[in-house]
Amino acid sequence: MLAPRAPAQLDSAHLSEATATRAIAFFDVDNTLMRGASLYHLGIGAWRRRMISGREILSFVWKQARFIAVGENGVHLATVRERALEVVVGHTRAEITVLSREIFDARLLRRLWPETVAVARAHLAAGREVWLVSATAQEVADVIAERLGLTGAVGTVLEAVEGVYTGRLADGVCHGDRKARAAGTRAVASGADLSHCWAYSDSRNDIPLLNLVGNPVVVNPDARLHRYAVARHWPVMRMKRGSIAAAARASKKR
Repeated sequence: MLAPRAPAQLDSAHLSEATATRAIAFFDVDNTLMRGASLYHLGIGAWRRRMISGREILSFVWKQARFIAVGENGVHLATVRERALEVVVGHTRAEITVLSREIFDARLLRRLWPETVAVARAHLAAGREVWLVSATAQEVADVIAERLGLTGAVGTVLEAVEGVYTGRLADGVCHGDRKARAAGTRAVASGADLSHCWAYSDSRNDIPLLNLVGNPVVVNPDARLHRYAVARHWPVMRMKRGSIAAAARASKKR
């Protein structure tokens, strides 16, 4: 029995080839565009502002460590939902947007994978839209897209009444099949041909999204997604933590 072929490597030069067909590159956020979980860092910021307790932040820390070690799972998704609601309930959109900007500048910026950011910018240079699609809160996803100069973001929408968060979700977590549907809706709105679109993710839970587009790419994939990608000869991006540190050193020299 023949062993499965290794997935094709991502050809970054090919990304810069502009095409006449409208297309979108969709990027997951946690462990794809950045190392770790973005909501964890929102939790840190909320704790420092005394919006949540010390006991709650210890739970954030434990979940972050596990997420980095084993990737996304059902327990993590439940935590994403519960912790996001704990952080924002009773606060306004304006407050959480300001907090998200502070967190990006202070914590998320230095955790971005430089390789993935470079790929996103190559898509922009080629004339494609670049959208984040993530289970993270919409406000956090919006700030990341804004700071990186991307086209936009689709995240988990937290219910608000008269601008104040109620502690409920508006339409469930943007995850799995729901994330794929959101990307499909975005493609229709942009007039993009899904067969020419791209998608990037680290998680087996994003297989519906990856199967939706003509150009799926897996990024530091979990074990199940890696097997799935190998069987289909999908490109694989592999990054090491050292690349983030190297990018930080290079930035300081400029």
